[in-house]
Parts: sequence; C-alpha cells; structure tokens
Amino acid sequence: MAVTLENLYLQQGEFTLTANINIKANQTTAIIGPSGGGKSTLLLLIAGFIQPDRGKVVFQNTDITNVEPAARPLTMLFQENNLFPHLTVFQNTALGIDPNLKLSKPDRQNVKTALKRVGLETRINDLPATLSGGQRQRVAIARALLRKRPLLLLDEPFASLGPALRHEMLNLVESIRASQNMTLLLITHNPDDARRIATDTIVVADGKVSEPVPTNALLDNPPKALAQYLGAPVQQTP
Repeated sequence: MAVTLENLYLQQGEFTLTANINIKANQTTAIIGPSGGGKSTLLLLIAGFIQPDRGKVVFQNTDITNVEPAARPLTMLFQENNLFPHLTVFQNTALGIDPNLKLSKPDRQNVKTALKRVGLETRINDLPATLSGGQRQRVAIARALLRKRPLLLLDEPFASLGPALRHEMLNLVESIRASQNMTLLLITHNPDDARRIATDTIVVADGKVSEPVPTNALLDNPPKALAQYLGAPVQQTP
C-alpha cells in the first residue's frame, strides 16, 4: 500500500474527521463527496499541514505522522497554481529543483525537458500573467514533475477549466503519473473526472472517509450519501 491511515481522528470545533483506510500504490485514486464533508482536510492531513488528534499517517510502511510537510515524500497541487508573478515560466518551474534557483547545466536541461513535456517549451521566458489558466496549471504540473516525489495530491486543480481543457489536463497528469510510477490522489466534484483516470474512488461525507473501491462500480451503484450528492438513485440494500 502507498498510504495507510490508521484510526485517524481529527476534531476542529464541531467538525470531526475519521479515517481507517488503505490506498494502493502506483495508481490514481479519486476523492469525491459533498462540499464540507472533509475532502480537502483529508489531503491536508496526509500532506502534514494539519496534525490529527490521534492515529497515524503511514507511507509505504513508514510512519510520517510527525514528519514536517516539506520532508514528506509528496507534492500537493491546489486549485490555485501558486506561481510567482515576477518569475518567468522557466524560473517558476525550476523551483521544483531548487528554491534558490541555483541550477546546474543538467538541472537547466531537466527544466526545459519538463516544460516540453507539458507543451510550454516556447514560453519559458514569459511571465505567468501572459499565460492562460490552463497554461499556468501546466507550469505547476511541470514543477511537480521535477520534484520527483512518489505521491502527488491534487485538490481540484482543474475545477475552473472548461470540459475539453480539464480532460486534457487530467490526461496529462495521468500520463506523468504512469511514467513515473507515482501514486495520485485527486479531489474532484465531477464523477466523470474520476471515471476518466481513477482506478479506485474514496467517498468522503460528513467527516467519514470510506475505504477505496473500484470507481466504475461505485459510481454505477453509489451509496446513499454519494447518490444524494450526485442526484442519482439510491442503491437498494438486498
């Protein structure tokens, strides 16, 4: 397993989140459920930006519960791409290698290769303000690619994009994930996104995190909380 959440419990005011699940390695797992149910909180717990009240976050059999976020073997990509407006596309991407932008000749070539991979090789000297939303997300993806971390967390990074561009971004991310044998966790509100690239899907509702199950089977016959969210018929109990 890539990630195991052992009896994880978090309380924030009246909100509680509980999780006791295993997430498979080297595949994409979607996270879906109603707004406010705890999806983003779950990723923040895995990334280390929030500490649980009890329980463990385990990555590949190593307890990382108390490891600082920067030292965890992961990259997290938010809906906002977090590009620095005064830095060029090349410089923003190169931050994935060195935050001080001290690059060797091979490093510089790796940055160019990553930008070519996401189709931005002709925009390396441009500033973020001159790019479209999809192009800015491509820069963020290229930067994540250069970090070479085995776990990638995506918190609805393509939600503001139109369907065609969103599908293109999803295909690109899945291609990168597969080529590097990464494990990808993707929060989405769109079940079509989950069907497109996720082998398994986790439902998060009312602070309860379900065990991952095969995506198509789940969406074809959703449990009550997910069915209500999707506006789908509620599955019948035999």
